[in-house]
Amino acid sequence: MPTLTIDNKPVTVADGTTILDAATQLGIFIPTLCYLRGVCSPTSCLACVVKVNGRARLVPACATVCSDGMVVESSSEEVQKSRRQALELLLSDHLGDCVGPCQSICPAHMDIPTMIRQINAGDLRGAVVTVKERIPFPATLGRICPEICEKGCRRNQQDSAVSICKLKRFVGDADLATGKPYQPACRPASGKKVAIIGAGPAGLSAAYYLLRQGHSVVVIDAHQDAGGNLRYGVPEAELPRNVLDAEIKLITQLGAQLRLGETVSNLKQLTDAYDSVLLAAGELTPDSIKSLGLTAAGKGVKVDKATLQTSVAKVFAAGSTVTPSQHAVRAVGSGYAAARSIGLFLTGAYTLEDARPYTVHIGKLHECEVTEFMVDVSPAARVEPVGGGFSTDEAVAEGERCMKCDCLKVKECTFRQVCTDLHANTAAFRGSRREYRRELTHPEVIFEPGKCIACGRCMAITECAQEPLGLTFIGRGFTVRTAVPFNESLRAGLTKVALECADACPTAALARKR
Repeated sequence: MPTLTIDNKPVTVADGTTILDAATQLGIFIPTLCYLRGVCSPTSCLACVVKVNGRARLVPACATVCSDGMVVESSSEEVQKSRRQALELLLSDHLGDCVGPCQSICPAHMDIPTMIRQINAGDLRGAVVTVKERIPFPATLGRICPEICEKGCRRNQQDSAVSICKLKRFVGDADLATGKPYQPACRPASGKKVAIIGAGPAGLSAAYYLLRQGHSVVVIDAHQDAGGNLRYGVPEAELPRNVLDAEIKLITQLGAQLRLGETVSNLKQLTDAYDSVLLAAGELTPDSIKSLGLTAAGKGVKVDKATLQTSVAKVFAAGSTVTPSQHAVRAVGSGYAAARSIGLFLTGAYTLEDARPYTVHIGKLHECEVTEFMVDVSPAARVEPVGGGFSTDEAVAEGERCMKCDCLKVKECTFRQVCTDLHANTAAFRGSRREYRRELTHPEVIFEPGKCIACGRCMAITECAQEPLGLTFIGRGFTVRTAVPFNESLRAGLTKVALECADACPTAALARKR
């Protein structure tokens, strides 16, 4: 039984054990993409390479057998650099969207495709849960949002964008109309207290998400009523005050304490009394910023771009206090980001390198690719409701126009997670991209060959299952592609283990149909 050392930790393993299994035994994580336990590994992805002292080249951990006295490095800069380069080469030929363009461009990063699917399925409670993961005011923003997300909608290349904002309004209005609007469960009380200066969209949004984390929140505002620019800057004809009040009430019912008609001139009093302070008071003059003991930058308070922390350790800033904007959805997104950052600060997990999720984009589609996305999509024109709001039938009809651009496995994609962990650069190696294609002939799975990283997992599974045709590599070198032999359909190639192949795929090249 050989004894070896991995990252200065000794371990004794059975004969024939790989470095990957030895590392797992030690609790050391080594990323893998092509490896699949129980089947032969092609060692093609090189995401698991490690350094073995005495060897000139890095070796794949999944296929290298341990030997007595072996000394292994699994996380050195040399190893990380090599893994990152391997991933970046795969990314250069990876064609897909991690999230839909609409979600990516939305300042609040709301999961728009999931909301639309839930509307179409009649699951309005699920839809409001999805929306409120990022936007606490769907009925409010659904009336006044500048439709930034719709500018990214791929349906624009066919005719006109899906009416995302009106769908969001439909969800919010339907929720309020139930008489028992959705209220999220909050974590157990943390014992931490946060003061928020400003009861506008940024401050109220931050309050909502901090309360969900279990923190105590007080919101201080100089006005007699909460809402900030939503109340004092938007005409009531555009935003009925009963709608705004109803959604603010849900935040106070969640536990937010409002202190209205009160100004703050001494920030130190708050930092002494609270564990953290968020400044979300709208645009401030340089003199006002200076009087609060903070540093100005351009037209707002100077903050760390990733964390929104100011020059005062306990104090964070969000919304127009940082970057002047007339768009409430930007303020809501900023409030969410501030709440996330403050939550990490309060719990001591304050390592926030990048608040924006890692994502890959296809970019503008070619005309023939638009046709691919339009398969099984309603060809109808954009629905224009009478009176501003959708009926249920109109909302479903509009939702059926969605081209379903988001990734089917965005939350389970191993490739995305490994790229995130290693900070892989999507633009490190550029070249002409392949043409997007989607095969829908199989009754159980969808095949998007542009997302395939040629890991070989599906081929190993079909070989073990003795599929009559199965899958194979076509071509050589960098242009190798996964396909069914003899140019047959996916339905012919996967007659036994289609779902098993889809579940094993580290991307969404093969994915279960929704």
